[in-house]
Amino acid sequence: MTGHPLEVWHRLVRDHDPSGLDTLLADDAVFYSPVVHSPQRGRVLTAGYLTAAFQVFFNPTFRYVREIVGASDAMLEFETEIDGIIVNGVDIIKWNQSGQIVEFKVMIRPLKAINLIHQRMAAMLESRR
Repeated sequence: MTGHPLEVWHRLVRDHDPSGLDTLLADDAVFYSPVVHSPQRGRVLTAGYLTAAFQVFFNPTFRYVREIVGASDAMLEFETEIDGIIVNGVDIIKWNQSGQIVEFKVMIRPLKAINLIHQRMAAMLESRR
């Protein structure tokens, strides 16, 4: 892994390239979805959700508007527009001493954005099966 985990994450987002997730995510990574009740455990499931998110969220309007960074975790606030709906949310990311992401939590507002993301992510994940 080359670089700080946030630098790597930002590079993947900027390049719209989820292929680097395999090395960025720890084997025991956990993904917390804003619309799925149970945590999604393991690198494969976490990468699947994040790869779908690359296609749903990362359009030309996507941007991070604020970052709060600690020694082993960060909160990245984002905004994007999808189908005329402004989506505001946060990615809460935690990494281990090896620089791999061990936890990725997404929270979204407002409610109509949550409903839209739920529909889009469900369709994207279903198409990957």
